[in-house]
Amino acid sequence: QLVESGGGLVQPGGSLRLSCVASGFTLNFPAIGWFRQAPGKEREGVSCLSSLNDITYDSDSVKGRFTISRDAAANTVYLQMNDLRVDDTAVYYCAAHLTRSSSYALCQNGPTDWGSGTLVTVSS
Repeated sequence: QLVESGGGLVQPGGSLRLSCVASGFTLNFPAIGWFRQAPGKEREGVSCLSSLNDITYDSDSVKGRFTISRDAAANTVYLQMNDLRVDDTAVYYCAAHLTRSSSYALCQNGPTDWGSGTLVTVSS
């Protein structure tokens, strides 16, 4: 089970860090990442990471502002979000793939496992 935390309300230009803990098992998915779904929009892959080679993929909309990282010892994956914008408002989901190890493929084609999501609201 993937459990997210860290969402909340933040002003434009602010920062948040999301966390995803693998409950009940080791965070050893070949690829793991973060997706988001804004109201009225499709779910999109935001930042993904390959556990095999630590190669990351970031969507154009967050490149240079968001950073994905992991702490294997803590069984946790993080999403550091800086310079947040109003259009970053969404439910953010931790997600992983059981067999696919490419960070790009995970973000583009989707995962096999989902967390329940955490809401991030960017508003003044």
